[in-house]
Amino acid sequence: MTSDLTSAPVPPLRDDDHVRGPAGAPLLIVYADFTCARCALTAERVSRAPLQVCFRHFALSSRDRRALPAALAAEAAARQGAFWGFHDALYDDQGRLDDPHLWARCERLGLDTERFEADRRGPAAAERVARDVREAMRAGAATTPALVLPDGRVQQGAPEQALLAEILAAAP
Repeated sequence: MTSDLTSAPVPPLRDDDHVRGPAGAPLLIVYADFTCARCALTAERVSRAPLQVCFRHFALSSRDRRALPAALAAEAAARQGAFWGFHDALYDDQGRLDDPHLWARCERLGLDTERFEADRRGPAAAERVARDVREAMRAGAATTPALVLPDGRVQQGAPEQALLAEILAAAP
């Protein structure tokens, strides 16, 4: 479902955004939650498309108690240059999001676990996640995932292959 009703425009890319994909490809901004099965499906689908993907958090503890801790953990991993590796690991095994499993992911990614612990409990991670959630809500995100298409429309829910094909076909 696409929504044209928003209370504020989606902020453009920032230097601290998590972005991957081919330079010059159409940009898809994804507001998502690591505990959401539809978000995992979205991550899998967009990873196969030649898109630039910007991940922003839409982690609401009211939906899942593990949403905020998982988002904070991803931001802590990002501080060690491992956001996307951690992102992929979280979506690959959503059933294991509690601390021992987060630490195991850190070890597999070669992260400093003491630094990880300090960073995920620090103010920078909390401020980043809160900013993303606030902006998602202001932009009209009502569910996860919420996608901001290259034309600025907000799409609620996992993208179908037809939508991804439409985005790619519209690219200059």
